[in-house]
This record gives sequence, structure tokens and C-alpha cells, in this order.
Amino acid sequence: MTLNNLKKELIEYGKLCGVKNFTPGVSGNMSARFEDKILITASGTANGYLSENDFSLIDYEGNVVGENPKASSEKLLHCEFYKMREDINYIIHVHSPYLSTFAACNKALDEAYMAENVFYFGRIPIAEYGLPSSRDLVEKTSKYFKDYSAVLMANHGFIVGDKTLKDAYLKLELAESYAQVVLNSRLLGGARMLNEKQIEEILALKG
Repeated sequence: MTLNNLKKELIEYGKLCGVKNFTPGVSGNMSARFEDKILITASGTANGYLSENDFSLIDYEGNVVGENPKASSEKLLHCEFYKMREDINYIIHVHSPYLSTFAACNKALDEAYMAENVFYFGRIPIAEYGLPSSRDLVEKTSKYFKDYSAVLMANHGFIVGDKTLKDAYLKLELAESYAQVVLNSRLLGGARMLNEKQIEEILALKG
């Protein structure tokens, strides 16, 4: 894929995130592998309103390449995710309302209520709080990347990665819906948990 086509793909899914209110205001960031570099949204950009000038090209240490604009402040978090997971080609980081509610409460989404979420996530862990854009945030969040492709970040937001941008986006959509279902179920007195046998049967569907 050319650099321009990659930008167009990120712009398209950024708009989808905006329409769904997954990325309110100037918040969150998106990126993709590009050859031996990373294409990432520039600092101060809004995922829902991206243009082809709203991206920066960086190396895997977070250094801006050439005359590109200043990269997102969370660039090192993206770099670490890519370095740890060769299967991840795209990353979306957002502050969507329902997932951010769990992040604000420092609560993981680790209860087996819905079959689809057990299948796609197993669980969504919560990383300890780290100052946004800091090395501390990278260290506290990245320790989950080896085993999880989706992580809540305490008092901050949510990050997800996948092989394709469509898959990363669909996991974001599913996770946000799951957070809403969990919250709503608690208003109704609590959901009924899947039992161990049911969980094993769901996981067995992966083959």
C-alpha cells in the first residue's frame, strides 16, 4: 500500500470513530506500519477530522523522519506495541465514553458475560495510571501487549491493535458496546456470568 493510500484508510476509519463518538474532540491517535517506519497522526489532530496533512512518519524509536510534522505525544506507546507484536499493523487509541468510564473507575472488563467478547478478547485488562505521553505510561501499559491486543488505560482511555485497520476498528466497536452492556446490566441488578464449561466451549470455536 502506498503512503497516500494508507493515509486515506486512516482518514476513513478516523471519521467512523468520530461518527460513533469514540474519539471526542482532539483526543486519541491512530497509526499504521509503513515499510520500516510508522505512520502516525500528528500532534494536536482530531481523529474524526483528519486530512492528508495530519500525519507524521517516525522510526521505531519515535524520531520524526524528514520534514514531517510533530508526531502524536503517544508515539512511544505505539512504537512499543509494534515492537512487541509483529502481528499488529494498525493501532487505534481513543477516549470513547463507555470504555473511558471503566478506565476512569480503574476497572477491567474481565467478566464473561457475552460470548463474542470472550471469543475476541478473553478479557480486557486495565493498565495502571501513567502520565499521558510519558515513559511511565508506556511501561505500565506495554506489559499487557504480549498477551492482549486491547488494553484499558487507567484514568485515560483505550488502545487496540490488529493486523488490519478494519479488524482493529471492529474490536474497538465491540469493546465499546461491551462496556455499555456491562454498565447497563449493573443498573438492572447484574448480568448472569457464563460458567467455565460455557467459556471453554466458546474458546474451542477458535479451532
